[in-house]
Amino acid sequence: MTSADLVLPPTDQHTPTAALLQAPSAQDFEPATGDMHLLLEQHGHVIAVYPAGIDPAHERRMHAVRSVLESDRIALLKVDLPPLGVAVLVRQLRQLSLCDFSPGVVASAARLLSHYIHAGALLSSVARLDRVPVSLRTHAKSWVPGAQFAVLASPRPQLVRIGSTTEPPTGPEYGTQLLVAQGRLTSDWVRRTLAPAWNVQAVQECALPAVSPRWWGTGKLVEFASYLPDVSVLYQLVSSVRRESCHWCGMELIGDRCGFCSAPSAPAGRTHAARTPHHTTPALPGP
Repeated sequence: MTSADLVLPPTDQHTPTAALLQAPSAQDFEPATGDMHLLLEQHGHVIAVYPAGIDPAHERRMHAVRSVLESDRIALLKVDLPPLGVAVLVRQLRQLSLCDFSPGVVASAARLLSHYIHAGALLSSVARLDRVPVSLRTHAKSWVPGAQFAVLASPRPQLVRIGSTTEPPTGPEYGTQLLVAQGRLTSDWVRRTLAPAWNVQAVQECALPAVSPRWWGTGKLVEFASYLPDVSVLYQLVSSVRRESCHWCGMELIGDRCGFCSAPSAPAGRTHAARTPHHTTPALPGP
């Protein structure tokens, strides 16, 4: 991970923690390269997950480290989820790292699992929200004192203004748990209205990620994310997808793109010779 507050506590005593890839302002290039080399020596592969809104200098640093090490065992996964959604996804990948999946399958599973995370926030204003489409009319309404908006960024953008008869955004149609991070907005709407509407099995709280106010355009928010908590369900979900070898780097993958080299899966009937993929358990750095 690229931020310590995106590393959620493990769900059990077996779930491993995540390594932290420091920003350039916090660590010089040489020790950053040394840390990455040590991770590779210890774990064989590294899967680095980071949010799309990361500081460009931090992203360039990770690519530079991979380039200097000349390693094809480092996967850099940019995830277009809100901060709390990224944290949930990383914890799920940490859970899967203990299963009998190859590093390539764990890395490419990030795209699959993202579709099963319903990530959003309750906001006091959408005037500065640029991550989800907002109409001019809704922008105007956001200036009304006391207005609140329920915004879902993933898996499908939704935005509704909260009122006495307003239906919450459409949620998951399967059993999930809800993670809630309280910002500077005082409201129990997420617990009182959203959680029952989504039929969540449990509600848990965590600290608001430091990057959340910038991502949502306001600090007056309550961020939330529903997710599949059971590793056995995650395992079945990933196992149900056909696996193949990347035609470019040879890593095993699921879905339409390799998690390590980003090459698209080969069209049916077109395969190329590839190197034999490694099968050691990956380390999962956090955003």
